[in-house]
Amino acid sequence: MLTRRTRRLVGKSRSVPLVPSSPCLLSTPSYIFMKKKIIFLITVLIGISACADGHRSLTVTISNPLAFQRSGEMVEMSMSTLSGKLRLADTEEMVVLDADGGQVPYQVTYDGKMVFPATVPANGTATYTIRVGDLVPVPVTACGKYYPERLDDVAWENDLVAFRTYGPALQRRGERSFGYDVFTKNNTSEPVVEARYAEELNPEKRARIAELRKSDPKAANELQRAISYHVDHGNGMDCYSVGPTLGGGTAALLQGDTIIYPYCYRTQEILDNGPLRFTLRLEFNPFTLRGDTGVVETRLISLDAGSYLNKTVVTYAHLKAALPVATGIVLHDDGPVVTDAEAGYVTYVDPTDHPDGSNGKMFMGAAFPARVKEAKTLLFSDQEKKQHGGAKGHLLAISDYQPGEAYTYYWGSAWSKGAIRTSDAWDTYMARYAQCLRAPLVVSY
Repeated sequence: MLTRRTRRLVGKSRSVPLVPSSPCLLSTPSYIFMKKKIIFLITVLIGISACADGHRSLTVTISNPLAFQRSGEMVEMSMSTLSGKLRLADTEEMVVLDADGGQVPYQVTYDGKMVFPATVPANGTATYTIRVGDLVPVPVTACGKYYPERLDDVAWENDLVAFRTYGPALQRRGERSFGYDVFTKNNTSEPVVEARYAEELNPEKRARIAELRKSDPKAANELQRAISYHVDHGNGMDCYSVGPTLGGGTAALLQGDTIIYPYCYRTQEILDNGPLRFTLRLEFNPFTLRGDTGVVETRLISLDAGSYLNKTVVTYAHLKAALPVATGIVLHDDGPVVTDAEAGYVTYVDPTDHPDGSNGKMFMGAAFPARVKEAKTLLFSDQEKKQHGGAKGHLLAISDYQPGEAYTYYWGSAWSKGAIRTSDAWDTYMARYAQCLRAPLVVSY
């Protein structure tokens, strides 16, 4: 939770009588001159005080160039710039106020940015004030954790959705899971993933299940369901199938139509852990591609409160020549697909891992701030389906990766049991998200 306690600096003052005790002096020329001089000095001091206070607060205007309202969209500002303009001391903290004077939550990120959610009307502006003040603590919304006890998973979430990526312990075990996994979330805006892991991995209950399987299989199954995060206990579940695919939106280099699948990460580092933004850096094992040795992929993944999508920045060190790079979403059946390269987004409706049950639908998607070269579906052959856990293929959005540059895209999901209930609503969300990426909010002081 982002709070810094402020140590108040209180100066001493003393009062000086401005009017003499004898009323007869009021009419003397010397007193009239003194009175005018005192009034002038007071006016100057008030002006200096107002000027100083002006440097201790800052008015920020945020402009929206699009014809729809932007609600709760995260705004980024340089913390060093703000500190300089506010002359912020180490012992002081600042607050962000909306037009009504209410505090707006914010976070200072690992890379020196101040981020806060802004709401700006269509083709309009919104004004916020940043000033020195006492920060009201806010609950953590976007957060995550490394789980060595679950084969080195890293899982993270915000108020809307949750995700995870797989680690080296799973790779050492030989399990082929290349892509991102998605946990659904519903009926709560609070963090739930850590509690899900704690229950799923509870050693006492797992030992009890093992005992019951010998004597009472039905009771064992009931207890297994009671602790499993593959069952919806009221706030969502894990009902997404990844397998040996790109899962929910992983990026991969291409050679022709051949996907160069990344395996599990080598190292992980959590850089931001709430309250409004989670940021994770992943580095992968070196590999050889087209004679380029020691190619190392690095991913920077961040999830903000109020968003269904993660921002991901991918780089490939020691890659010498340009190659196509694709963001991929696994296809499990013939669900609706949208491929709009010009508008910069793709979507797919996934049946979940229990399409005949009550798991609903998973709305998958990716959006792109830069031009997408091609968006298409790439289906597996019958033999490839066997190699990829029965999946039908991938939905791919393809761009060109230039060595030394960064590939940035956004990926994520919603659930039909949550706030977005139809594919049309999801497509509208994704289309607008892509527009926002290409026409960002403009911040001015």
